[in-house]
Amino acid sequence: MRTLYFDCFAGASGNMILGALLELGVGSDFFRSEIGKLGLNGVSVEITKVNRAGIGATHVEVRFPFQQQQRHLSDIESIIDRSEIKELVKDRAKRIFRKLAEAEAKVHGIPVEKVHFHEVGAVDAIVDIVGACICLENLGIERFTCSRLHAGSGFVEMDHGRYPIPPPAVAELVKGLETYSEGIEGEFLTPTGAAIIAELCGQSEPLPSMKIEQTAYGAGTRQYEKFPNVLRVIIGESEAATAPPNSEDLRLIETNIDDSTPQTLGYIMDRAFELGALDCWFTPVHMKKNRPAVTLSVLAKPETETELKKLLFTETSTIGLRLRDIRRECLERTTKIVETEFGDVEVKIAYFEGHVVNMKPEFDQMRALALKDGVSLSEVERAVALELGNENYLKATS
Repeated sequence: MRTLYFDCFAGASGNMILGALLELGVGSDFFRSEIGKLGLNGVSVEITKVNRAGIGATHVEVRFPFQQQQRHLSDIESIIDRSEIKELVKDRAKRIFRKLAEAEAKVHGIPVEKVHFHEVGAVDAIVDIVGACICLENLGIERFTCSRLHAGSGFVEMDHGRYPIPPPAVAELVKGLETYSEGIEGEFLTPTGAAIIAELCGQSEPLPSMKIEQTAYGAGTRQYEKFPNVLRVIIGESEAATAPPNSEDLRLIETNIDDSTPQTLGYIMDRAFELGALDCWFTPVHMKKNRPAVTLSVLAKPETETELKKLLFTETSTIGLRLRDIRRECLERTTKIVETEFGDVEVKIAYFEGHVVNMKPEFDQMRALALKDGVSLSEVERAVALELGNENYLKATS
């Protein structure tokens, strides 16, 4: 399995990640051509070879002849959606930006839609994140993993004031990954770098067992006399038993309950989703003394496990939970807005090995359009299917 390992002994920033990926062999002409599809007029990318404490590395600098403007998540998603880059690249880039926006929103206590990208620099972040996704698609990586993340130490001046390193949004982004500090002054792990690695890597680990094919280095801007401010990436073939792409390790929390009302169980399900559960369901069972009951199951990421266990212990009568490690594999997905005569509908598109295998319009949106225009739901479904050109979907709804 083709694996990429981020060795973050000097932390990670967006331009360090991009520099290292370009050094792996992604052609600069190809890269500039793809970035040009974003339509960021006047923006150029300077790619140079530099030396950082004895290590040759690639440094990337984004140049633009204008003052950066504040952009919200919807603005950046529109720029990405309007471009002609590949759909899988668009989808990964938007997921990274949403992860970054969600971290900022949680820290500042505001809705995701209100977040503006002031700390990361909107143009820099767009080029770094979309550029990294372009390179990763070009390199054909199947699995990502990373070392412990060197965060740095000291304080950093931000738009809202002076904050300790790692700053709040970065600390939020890397939940579940291992961080450390060597006491060297400076911010080594930036929000953009943290968002990219957090989206790609499910865990921190030592260098995995692999047959190394390539190594490359992306340079940070700062220079230290005896410390190489570079990010190393390593590509190789890892063992077949390694986790497949688009998979993640999760926790399944379960308990049997025979004395709760339907209203209470419904409330618990709602609260579970509010606390970050990925899924929650009830299964009818019979317990001892032939009592009808339900098995309450909650699927969660490791970082939300504690809060969900607290919910079940405090809101149900259970005195014990069953916990299991479980692996989930998902298809690559993108989202497309389809314009019909009745209105716009969001469609989720799933891919397997680069081919479309499923298209799923948002039911609630189609229902709302049908009610608004006084037409049947099937008419709206067929209008969506016709715009998609999906013959299988048309047969299923006819």
